[in-house]
Amino acid sequence: MMIPFHRPVYDERDERALHDSLRSGKIVGDGDNTQRASALLAGMLGVQHVLLTTSCTHALELAMMVLRLEPGDEVIVPSFTFVSTTNCIMRERARVVFADIVPGTLTIDPQDVERKITAKTKAIIPVVYAGVSPDLQGLIRVVGDRRIIIVEDAAQGVGATYRGKPAGTTGAIGCYSFHETKNFSTGEGGAFATDTSEYALRAEIIREKGTNRKQFMQGLVDKYTWVAVGSSYLPPDLVGALLMSQLEKRETIQQARETIHLRYMEAFASLADDGFLTLPVVPGTVGSNFHIFFVLMRDELTRNRALAFFRTKGVATTFHYLPLHLSPVGLSLGYGPGDFPVTESASGRLLRLPIYPSLTAQEQAHIIRTMQEFARS
Repeated sequence: MMIPFHRPVYDERDERALHDSLRSGKIVGDGDNTQRASALLAGMLGVQHVLLTTSCTHALELAMMVLRLEPGDEVIVPSFTFVSTTNCIMRERARVVFADIVPGTLTIDPQDVERKITAKTKAIIPVVYAGVSPDLQGLIRVVGDRRIIIVEDAAQGVGATYRGKPAGTTGAIGCYSFHETKNFSTGEGGAFATDTSEYALRAEIIREKGTNRKQFMQGLVDKYTWVAVGSSYLPPDLVGALLMSQLEKRETIQQARETIHLRYMEAFASLADDGFLTLPVVPGTVGSNFHIFFVLMRDELTRNRALAFFRTKGVATTFHYLPLHLSPVGLSLGYGPGDFPVTESASGRLLRLPIYPSLTAQEQAHIIRTMQEFARS
C-alpha cells in the first residue's frame, strides 16, 4: 500500500462545521463564519485587518492592486517560488525581477536583492519556504529609507514566526494560503492581512467587485456604488466555517508536524554527516510550522534515482519548484541558465518527504528505512 505524499487533516469536527454552515441558510461570502474566522486569524497574526480570499493567489493579486503598480514598476521576487508570486505582478503590467536564494533555508537572498534594486523598484515579495521566513531584517536593511514595500508571500507560513512575530506580519502586507496541501486547509482559500488601514480599505473595495458595499454594510455610507475597478475575491461562508474548525486544532496539528520533523532530523543526521544529503535549516530567528520536510541530495541524478527508489518501496515523494527564470516565461523575460546558481542547484537536488499529522510512526519508520536503504545502495 502506497504511503501518500499528503493527507488533509479533516475530521468529524470539520464535517459538523460544514453541516452547520449549510443549515444556517446563508453561505454567501462575508457571512458570520467568514467574519468569525477573519477575527480569529487577525488575533493569531496580531494585525488589525484580515480579509479572507478564495486563494493565496487572489490575496497576492489584491496586494499588487492595492499597491497601484504601473507599467515600468519593478517587483523583486525569488526565482524559487510558485507562479502565483509572479503572475500577480505581471497582471498589473509591472516587471518581474528575479533574485537568488540562500542555501539552507532556500529563501530570498538579501545580498542579491540589493544588487537588483533600481529606481524603479516598487516592492519586494519574499517567500516563506517550508514554514521558514527569509532574512527579513536583512531585506529591511537593504531597503533602507527607500520607498520600497515588502509584501510577504506567507502561503506556507500560518502558525510560523519570525523574531517572535507571526510569519507574514513583518512586511506591510501578508498573504496566506489554506489550500488542501497546507497545514490548515479549506480545500482552496487564502487571506490578505495588513495593519495599514488604507491598504485594507482598498482591498475591501477590490474584493467586493469595486464597490463600497462593505462600508455600506457597516453603516458608513447610506448606499453603495461602483467606486473602483475590482473583482470577486470573496469566498463562500463555508470556507470560513471550515477555517474556524481547522484553526481551533492548530496546537495539535503543529505538535504532530514538529514531532515528525524532529524524527526525520535525528534519523538522517548520520547521512548528513557522511555528506550523502543536506538537512533543512531552521534559523534561531524563526519558529517553523514544519510545513515541508525536504532534503537536498548530492546531485540531480541521485535525487531522481531516489524518487524512483521510494516509489518501488510504496512511498510517494516529490520534488518542488522548477526555477521560474528557466521557465518559458522566464526565458522570454531575458533570463537564462546560470543566472541564479543556488536556485538551480537546490531545485535539481531537492526531495520532499511525507509530513502530515496522520502519518503514523510505523509509516515514518518505513520512510526512514527506505532512505537508509537507498543510501546503502
